[in-house]
Amino acid sequence: MSMRVGINAMERVDSRFIANRRAIGVQKVLESQIAGMMPVKANCRPGGGPPGPEFSMFEGLPDQMRFVSSYSLAEAARGYPRLLELKVIRSDKDSGYRLIVNERIYGGPFMIGSLCAGFAPMPPEGNQMPRFLDIEVGPASFVLADHLASCRILYKQRMPPPVLERWLPAWGIPDLLPSGIRVELAPLAPDGSKLEPMTVSATVHVTKWVLGPYAD
Repeated sequence: MSMRVGINAMERVDSRFIANRRAIGVQKVLESQIAGMMPVKANCRPGGGPPGPEFSMFEGLPDQMRFVSSYSLAEAARGYPRLLELKVIRSDKDSGYRLIVNERIYGGPFMIGSLCAGFAPMPPEGNQMPRFLDIEVGPASFVLADHLASCRILYKQRMPPPVLERWLPAWGIPDLLPSGIRVELAPLAPDGSKLEPMTVSATVHVTKWVLGPYAD
């Protein structure tokens, strides 16, 4: 009986330790993926057709985000660039939400252009922003966070003084990338005895004018 009680206690401690490490790992993964963001552009090719208008490969919506990064779960910062697709979906285990990510090897401008389905105005400025194909959830999708009451993505825009910055629920500037990204995670059933999914705020280190002309 004493051995059984001791083993059960050790299993509970080990399970809690793994859950805490998972919560910390999600934060590090998101920070690394965003820090590795790359300025990629291509021509819009709906259905793989002829080249159309040029666009910057970044999709920023409240419930999904898509960009090219030098960091991936498969190879960390040592492998090929990946197209990352993050999406908030309903959980199939409870009434909450989960944050998933798809990773695809970046195949160049033609691959990116074939994901573009056209252009539409994005509020509040009304700039023409690319519209992409739906993010598919499948067996290869990796669950970054689960059992969430809510998950929202915000995008930081640099502003002239005296404002300096503002957070937007969707990114609508076609030729620039946001200066920062915040992923707000709220647990479905808060538990003070363990680490919960934490809100992640990460800096985007790319300041390049993505669609601007550059010459040596």
